[in-house]
Amino acid sequence: MASIRKEIRIAAPAAQVWDALRDVGALHTRLVPGFVLDTRLEPGARIVTFANGAVARELIVTLDDAERRLVWSVVGGPFVHHNAAAQVLDDDGGCRFVWIADVLPDAAAGTVAAMMEQAVQAIRRTMETPRAT
Repeated sequence: MASIRKEIRIAAPAAQVWDALRDVGALHTRLVPGFVLDTRLEPGARIVTFANGAVARELIVTLDDAERRLVWSVVGGPFVHHNAAAQVLDDDGGCRFVWIADVLPDAAAGTVAAMMEQAVQAIRRTMETPRAT
């Protein structure tokens, strides 16, 4: 099984980044606009449409406010297994965003790693850009 880890520092408060991550139905507007085009909720899951045309059904496994940690699993598609966890940690006035995904088949790892890299860069841009008031 391939295990992929992405970790970035974000110059924004952990509470702000966690608030966007925990809003599981608003990926496309609050966390990764442009990378994700649409997010639709259904009981216990979300349907995510990516900018590259891929669509994934993601079961929401855990949403832990105390640990600022979200866990989800993609069902179907190219995966035999997919489990991912993202966590937001305080870090000297900003935060660290840690994302780990385990996938089967191993051959999917390259594609998943590339998408995760695009996503973390979109998260950083979104979270570090001041919002208009």
